Amino acid sequence: MSALLQFIGDWGHALAAVLFAALGIFILRRRDDAAEPRMLASALLLTSCWALYVSFGGVDKPLSGIGESVRNAAWLMLLFVMLRRGPASRGGALVAVGLVYLAVAGLIFLQTSTDLTWRQLPVRSDLHQMLVAVSLVLRMMTAIGCLLLVHHLYTAWPSRDRGRVSLLLGALAAMWTYDLNLYVIGYFAMDRVNELYALRGPLMALLAPVIAIGMRKEMAGRLQLSRTIAFQSLSLVAVGLYVVVLTAAAVLIEMIAGPYARVVEIGAVFFVAVTALVLLPSPQMRALWKVQVAKHFFQHRYDYRTEWMRFGETIGRPGENAPPLGERVAKAVADITDSPAALLLLRTDDGRLAFEAQWNWPQEPIAGLSLPLDQLESWEGSGWIVDVGRIRDGDATFDLPLWLIEDAHVWALVPLLHYGRLIGAILLAPPPIDRRLDWEDFDMLRAAGRQAATHISEAQGQQALDDAQRFDEFNRRFAFIAHDIKNLVSQLSLLSRNAERHADNPDFRADMLLTLKESVGKMNDMLARLSQHNKGRPEEPRPVALGPLVDQVVRSRARQRAITVSGDLPVALADPARVEQILVHLLQNAIDASDADRPVELHLGSAHSQATLAVVDHGCGMTAEFIRRDLFKPFSSSKAGGFGLGAFEARSLAEAMGGRIDVESKPGVGSRFTLRLPLAPAPARDDVQGKAA
Repeated sequence: MSALLQFIGDWGHALAAVLFAALGIFILRRRDDAAEPRMLASALLLTSCWALYVSFGGVDKPLSGIGESVRNAAWLMLLFVMLRRGPASRGGALVAVGLVYLAVAGLIFLQTSTDLTWRQLPVRSDLHQMLVAVSLVLRMMTAIGCLLLVHHLYTAWPSRDRGRVSLLLGALAAMWTYDLNLYVIGYFAMDRVNELYALRGPLMALLAPVIAIGMRKEMAGRLQLSRTIAFQSLSLVAVGLYVVVLTAAAVLIEMIAGPYARVVEIGAVFFVAVTALVLLPSPQMRALWKVQVAKHFFQHRYDYRTEWMRFGETIGRPGENAPPLGERVAKAVADITDSPAALLLLRTDDGRLAFEAQWNWPQEPIAGLSLPLDQLESWEGSGWIVDVGRIRDGDATFDLPLWLIEDAHVWALVPLLHYGRLIGAILLAPPPIDRRLDWEDFDMLRAAGRQAATHISEAQGQQALDDAQRFDEFNRRFAFIAHDIKNLVSQLSLLSRNAERHADNPDFRADMLLTLKESVGKMNDMLARLSQHNKGRPEEPRPVALGPLVDQVVRSRARQRAITVSGDLPVALADPARVEQILVHLLQNAIDASDADRPVELHLGSAHSQATLAVVDHGCGMTAEFIRRDLFKPFSSSKAGGFGLGAFEARSLAEAMGGRIDVESKPGVGSRFTLRLPLAPAPARDDVQGKAA
């Protein structure tokens, strides 16, 4: 080691000794009789003694390693006292954590014994070198164990009080992290660690003020390691520990097995590797590891933020390929307890809970699977989560059906309550590590059940709304059909009256057969419009010569009233079927509004790039207020017995084709309804007119 490094190491340890001694004396002068301050003062003073000895004698002196072991034991005792007497003691699982403290204490004892042994042996002996390597491995394991205990104490401490211990635990974590790196490098490259030994003194000197600030200031604990990070970190630590143990075992095998060492090492590595490949990927091993991490290093079993985010993402998963809502709800609740399968039961019209959906259930659900009515009232009043395993053990709190108790796949029953009403239940399969439900499971599942019930109720409400909209659409179509039927009945009634007088006329009989044939076609078209597959939407407008269509409609209505046609209709962009409906409505309204001796006029033409069809009657007319407020509103009519749908449907059909209907009317004079449709482009008009010719 160079003189500069020697100087830094010696004076760094000396400064650390002074600072730790000052802190220890300061705490002792406060004369606090509590166990924690006394243990803290003892740990500080013992750390000061160790640093002072190293500054005088160096790390090669016999008592330097023993002093470090005493230092570690003092801090370990402080952590244990804080765990037992502090607020973290309410977190539970103290027996298991106490065993970890005992194991680390055993490592410190073995380390001390090993240090005392190898110093008595010749430097060049094989046993001396082996014990030095074992000592380094034990120091690495001690550092890892101490880091785990620091992390456990920090996470078990209530977050509102962590300000008192965060800096102290952070300083200890830094001290043992440095030691771990020091001894790992020392194990693989002994000649490279002189610099690290020298720099440990200044590091310890820097940690003393950190501990002092933590003793003097109260800071809110804002740092919380997530369970994912903790799980992954501990997994990495476990892998590192595995490598260290395997390396130590290889050294021992080299010393003991002699010429067969290589064969034994290969066999051991093969056996351990195969065992790891079989056990580690299994769901049971992963679940056990997660349970142990949550049990011994966290206050609560669940990471509530993560659970609710996963719950929401599972239920609200978008996309066409997403599973049905019932399956997503079952999976979301099952994921909370790591259950591999779930059944969803929903309330039926007769009040029972019947099978609705399943997720990964290992067997086909029983036909007619349901829960009886007498259980619903108790669940609606209490919302209790049912631990089926306890009922199998003789707990008679709930009288469940025999099929449910005997089904080994059922682990728990979660009622789904929506504003105090039971709308369903979820049956959960046992998780990979079977266990009894506790209060935290009950609280989590109760909240998840109510949230799931809300999603299901909203989906059921949306389904009811969709059904109502379909009924509304059907009723709207039927209202239009009823209006058309009224017009058709009027036409057939006129035909029936004329048949009594003109039955012997061949021309009348031919005209009657044609009218009946047209009426049957119109009735079939009405039935098609009532079909749920007929959306009632107009076809895409296309260039159409509407002259033949107008002639056909005029001929069909001429039996009721004389209709005069004037002008010529150009090619328009329209849907012929919809134009026919509009003309039928407008002509029928004109016929109904005018006297029998007054003809109805139909004027055809074009204006302002629009084709125009004007229906004119000389009837009673309408007021401006009626036109503005009531004319185009459904179920509003000025005629006795009218449905008030003709003008409404005519305007809707015209607007769907990009046209409109204008109205001019005066009371006592008559009315003029003008249908305006877009003209077809010039090339399209020429083409259509050429085909018509």
